[in-house]
Amino acid sequence: MEQYSDSDMEDGGWIQWFCDLDGNDFLLEVDEDYIRDQFNLYGIRSMIKNYEKAMDMILGQDIPDSDDFRDPTYLATYESAMDLYGLIHSRFILSPKGLAMMREKYITGTFGVCPRVKCKRQYAMPIGSSHNLNESRVKIFCPRCEDVYVPKHGAIDIDGAYFGPGFPMALTQAYPELSVEDGPDQYIPKLYGFKIFGMRGSHYEFKYDEHGNQTNSQAILEILENKRTDAYDN
Repeated sequence: MEQYSDSDMEDGGWIQWFCDLDGNDFLLEVDEDYIRDQFNLYGIRSMIKNYEKAMDMILGQDIPDSDDFRDPTYLATYESAMDLYGLIHSRFILSPKGLAMMREKYITGTFGVCPRVKCKRQYAMPIGSSHNLNESRVKIFCPRCEDVYVPKHGAIDIDGAYFGPGFPMALTQAYPELSVEDGPDQYIPKLYGFKIFGMRGSHYEFKYDEHGNQTNSQAILEILENKRTDAYDN
């Protein structure tokens, strides 16, 4: 594989170009020193086809044009370079510098907001469902309701393995101030100002077992009895 000296590593190059592509704003520009450190690449080689050519492309200064993408050989190398960069990226964002850079993206809302109305536009974090490539697209994790959603932020078409399933937890552990202690507001179904009794989503919802028998009727009766007692006491 071609070796790159510091003089070769000028501003720009493939990494900056790739991260600036539409839909790739979830991604960080990984330090080339980090990429050249073989310790950080342990175990990745066997996961990537055309590893040597893909690495040369990532660390190179050449920017592809439309003619390059008409070349099947170039296109195959490019696809390998994307996955190689993504796997390296998933490790870099767990490093102290990577976490700091991702924190800046998070607090500026780069990853979008939770689509759940009761989370009040809580900023979200990227998450993958697996460390393995080609299993799912990147999702977003809401630290308020602690649920996972499909991002609506631009045309996100990034493999979830570029982030991995543990990133949100790593970020909040590194920066505890990003943790959200309060959960989402609870929606209470009402009609004409009164809570709806026995319906799905209601505090008084009837629940049934597999035989159709109510399992919480006694609890509901106790709640109603307490409310009636409180009403008389007042």
